[in-house]
Amino acid sequence: MIRPTKGKTPRRPAPKKPSNNQKDPVGVYCRVRPLGTEDEECCVEVISSTTIQLHAPDGLKANRNGEFKETQYSFKKVFGIKTTQRELFEEVSKPLVEDLIHCKNGLLFTYGVTGSGKTFTMTGSPGQGGLLPRSLGMIFNSIGPFQAKRFVFKPDDKNGMEIQNQVDALLERQKRDSQQSVPKTPSSRQRVDPEFADMISPEDSCKAEGVDEDSSYSVFVSYIEIYNNYIYDLLEEAPFDPIKPKPPQSKILREDQNHNMYVAGCTEVEVKSTEEAFEVFWRGQKKRRIANTQLNRESSRSHSVFIIKLAQAPLDADGDNVLQDKNQVNVSQLCLVDLAGSERTSRTRAEGSRLREAGNINQSLMTLRTCIEVLRENQMCGTNKMVPYRDSKVTHLFKNYFDGEGKVRMVVCVNPKADDYEETMLVMRFAEMTQEVEVARPVDRPICGFAAGRRQRNQAFKEELSRRLEERGGPVDGEPPSALSQLLQSLPSLPPCEISDPADDHTFPRVIECLEKRLKVRQMLTEEYNKAANMLKSMLQELDGKLVSKENFIHEQRGKLGEKDKMIQNQKNEIDRLEKKSKMLEYKIDILQKTTNIYEEDKRALQHELESREQRLHRELSEKKRMETRLQGMVSDEKLRWQKECERRVNAKELEMQNKLWVKDEKLKQLKAIVTESKTDSRPEKPQRPSREKDRVPAKRSASPSPMPTGPPVRPLHRRSHSAGAERWVDHKPPTNVELDTVMQPTVPNAIKVTAPSEKALSKCDKYMLTHQEVASDGEIQTKLIKGEVFKTRGGGQAVQFTDIETLKQETPVAPSRKRRSSETGPNQEEHRDGDWSDVETRCSVAVEMRAGSNLGPGYQHHGYPKRRKP
Repeated sequence: MIRPTKGKTPRRPAPKKPSNNQKDPVGVYCRVRPLGTEDEECCVEVISSTTIQLHAPDGLKANRNGEFKETQYSFKKVFGIKTTQRELFEEVSKPLVEDLIHCKNGLLFTYGVTGSGKTFTMTGSPGQGGLLPRSLGMIFNSIGPFQAKRFVFKPDDKNGMEIQNQVDALLERQKRDSQQSVPKTPSSRQRVDPEFADMISPEDSCKAEGVDEDSSYSVFVSYIEIYNNYIYDLLEEAPFDPIKPKPPQSKILREDQNHNMYVAGCTEVEVKSTEEAFEVFWRGQKKRRIANTQLNRESSRSHSVFIIKLAQAPLDADGDNVLQDKNQVNVSQLCLVDLAGSERTSRTRAEGSRLREAGNINQSLMTLRTCIEVLRENQMCGTNKMVPYRDSKVTHLFKNYFDGEGKVRMVVCVNPKADDYEETMLVMRFAEMTQEVEVARPVDRPICGFAAGRRQRNQAFKEELSRRLEERGGPVDGEPPSALSQLLQSLPSLPPCEISDPADDHTFPRVIECLEKRLKVRQMLTEEYNKAANMLKSMLQELDGKLVSKENFIHEQRGKLGEKDKMIQNQKNEIDRLEKKSKMLEYKIDILQKTTNIYEEDKRALQHELESREQRLHRELSEKKRMETRLQGMVSDEKLRWQKECERRVNAKELEMQNKLWVKDEKLKQLKAIVTESKTDSRPEKPQRPSREKDRVPAKRSASPSPMPTGPPVRPLHRRSHSAGAERWVDHKPPTNVELDTVMQPTVPNAIKVTAPSEKALSKCDKYMLTHQEVASDGEIQTKLIKGEVFKTRGGGQAVQFTDIETLKQETPVAPSRKRRSSETGPNQEEHRDGDWSDVETRCSVAVEMRAGSNLGPGYQHHGYPKRRKP
């Protein structure tokens, strides 16, 4: 037997969605919670109804080298600390509930740092119900009279709804009531749990407008939790084993035939009142708390999703029962999401499994940010990048909303304390980027072709029938007031049917004749009824056609009106944007004006300071000139005084030197008297003091070499030369020197002769001598030998320290002698001249005095005359 191969079921193509080019931006709202304590530092300021401003805390400003920058963020609307829960609901959640009733999907999620008030905004507190209980109250307050009985709508476990007839629904209800093991959903007639009784206030519930009364509604709720990227059903009734408790089983995501994502196997509970729905939610909350306690985890580390699913189907033509057509069932859902807290892993101070848990939460939030960024880039830049929805369960579950399956709104909760400044800054940036993403506006669902007002007509018909029956005496005892009893009353009455005699032949014929008449009347009534029904049906069809055409016309007009409203809204948005921009520019202009005023004041202050400094500078310059004039006078006076003092000292020094020379002349005369051969009997004259300098005649000098002196010798005044040793000398003679044909020439043995000093020559020698020529005051050329010692420096070079100067000078032979002759005793006699050496004794005395030769200086080789011996 050949078994047929089982082929794979081909995927059903997605139904074509009506194209809609109209898009709306994601509505992003901001809510600021109050500070925990009054003395706590605040970093958030509400500037207007659409703008907040963030201030960097003091500690952060110090870490940034004193930089101070205030950042502003704009939202669709900002709710301050005094905003009530009702005001927030009417602005944010009420439009989503109205869209839910009109067959449109919606997504609302809260986002913010841990402790910023997300759960309070979504759930609320006793006496202050949040968005979730108020949304439930508005739904049931709007559709309460039009709800179907239980189990008329039944989930098909494939994200769809099935319609059961009245008999099957009744059997389901009886089965539910008979099975005690199956937990019942709480009834609205039961007592409300006091834990959440204050959160529900039916008197505050709103009511949606435009509810279709010709449809029947049913509400289903489900509650899931996404923890560590796993989905758990919080309403699942799993058998409890106290000995070995089993961990909850995670659920998977699937895609239905319309390519919408849903949680497979998730429990969907049908509820009929606000109290019943919120009690189901509260039961899931308790289960979540128990799981957190058992697993030792925080509730802020997981995402919670509460799904409200509204199924509606039109009534049949009679307006009595739900139309048994699955294609006419419309299912819309509103997802209320409380996202986990957004905070850095370093701030949680978690370790081990807690650290992995925080990392997974941050990863899912990062995936949400990445998807928003890619959507924004695709819309603004025209790219077609793939959005990574599948990287996280949160984004994968709600990807249809961002693709145009409903409105998306986000409430950003902010804690203004300074400790959350950096995390709040990241949340603000994500919110600012999110509201730039546009989502396609959901289209209206098609309307069935039945006439409107069927429920009201059916109700009016029943009321009218009951009234007429009451007018005719009412129904027979025990008989319901139906159309059959009315028809029986309109027929001719039956004759008496009692038979007293077996041979009675009149009763049966009369009864038969009456029944035949009643049959004829009934047939006539039936024909008239059918004619009236056909006529009414044709009239109703005609009216239905006119009504459909009018509704189509109204729909077209509504579409045009919607386009006009869109244009008006766009213009309003543009006006708001321009006003916001104008306010921002005015604020910037104000800041610039203040800055300009400050700069002007600084400029005036600087100009005033500059003028005062210029005046002070002028005063200082005039004072300086006056001081220069005064100092010049003082310098000239001091110079004249020192000139006179120098002249006085020079004259005194010359007189002292002349006295010393006179003493030496006397000693030479005595020596001359000793060595002379001829003795004289004459007594030496009394020595005379030399005359003053002013009585002397200045001698004339010449550049020619002087002849050998013939007068009395003069001892030169100089130190003993240091060049007589064995040191090596550097003999530096510049090329500009003049060659003098003098007898005494400076000569240094073993010397390196150079015309310019060099480091190489200095490194080889210990001494240094510079031959310098200059013109003396008397016009003669004098030669100076400047001597010094060579030593090494720390840098490895050579340096010279000058220690001595020797002078070689010529004088003219006709110049007057500085010493007196021994034979001149008169006070008015002329002084001997320096170069007048006339006799042998004087020359000998000079030779004896200068015999050493080398003591006169470096390189002086004296050619003195030898002393003549006595005969």
